Amino acid sequence: MQCAQAGSSDAEMERTGPRRSRARHAGVPAHRAPCTAPQTRTREEDSMQLGMIGLGRMGANMAQRLHQGGHRVVGFDPAPEARERLVAAGMEAAESLEALVAALEPPRVAWIMVPAGAPVDATIAALQPLLAPGDTIIDGGNSFYRDSQRRERGLRDSGIAYLDVGTSGGVWGLAEGYSLMVGGEAAVAERLSPLFAALAPAADRGWGHVGPSGAGHFAKMIHNGIEYGMMQAYAEGFAILERRDDLVPDIAALAELWRHGSVVRSWLLDLTAQALAGNPQLEGIAPYVPDSGEGRWTVAEAIELDVAAPVITQSLIERLRSREGNAYADRLLSAMRDAFGGHGVKPDRPPG
Repeated sequence: MQCAQAGSSDAEMERTGPRRSRARHAGVPAHRAPCTAPQTRTREEDSMQLGMIGLGRMGANMAQRLHQGGHRVVGFDPAPEARERLVAAGMEAAESLEALVAALEPPRVAWIMVPAGAPVDATIAALQPLLAPGDTIIDGGNSFYRDSQRRERGLRDSGIAYLDVGTSGGVWGLAEGYSLMVGGEAAVAERLSPLFAALAPAADRGWGHVGPSGAGHFAKMIHNGIEYGMMQAYAEGFAILERRDDLVPDIAALAELWRHGSVVRSWLLDLTAQALAGNPQLEGIAPYVPDSGEGRWTVAEAIELDVAAPVITQSLIERLRSREGNAYADRLLSAMRDAFGGHGVKPDRPPG
């Protein structure tokens, strides 16, 4: 039996119990057991270098967390101010992708944090002729998993590895760590495990190799679909509470109460309680809820696989409805009710 890396303790194995999936936890297959006397690795031995491409809210914070974890980060962003902030935080910045690749020693790692879709393809197209066999491109954004599979196939013949890494943690990731779902070749994920360990909440939890190419972004897609449903349930529950302020006059206090011991406690509830404490009437917030794509992809996948997903689907529909301040469908429903039942309609604007 092979041994797990240092950091996967007996106590941790006991807490989590047997893993039934093929996911790798902290870079270690589920069937491995910890060594009796594990070999420890020093921070210097695990120190790596990489280029971070895209220094927005996520990319910049991830670069800083990697830097704090002892890794060398060279960043690139088209915006000069983003590069300047990176340098001010103690890291290096390149003024072009060519300069970024030249600043790294092979085998190079280029981590992309740019918007999904065409920007990812354009970045890969610009990087590919600059890289060499043995180098790796990581896409840590919210790409569609089938796009990730296509990109991995396109790079395969050139000898450039491609990992799709679903990344969750938002703006809190710098302080709290990120949840990382790694898809792609297992050996490549294992080699780059010090990077994932530095970004995660702890070296032995919060990240793992979840499957082949596309698996990381597929897992993140489903993660975000679940998130849609959870957020919608909280929103609806608190909306009902808000209507009965004669019974529960302080819903911010109730949210805080639920954070401790309640079966509905979660990080999302923590953030909800924080938002309500600062602005219980939600003043200045328009009833408009965007979606960034993952919820739509999850619903489409459920339909294609014949899997019933009514909660996630309805939560997506509610986001779409939130954007219809003067919804045609609702106005037509009102007109139909009046037509068959004489119920009358509410004027769009007060008369006079």
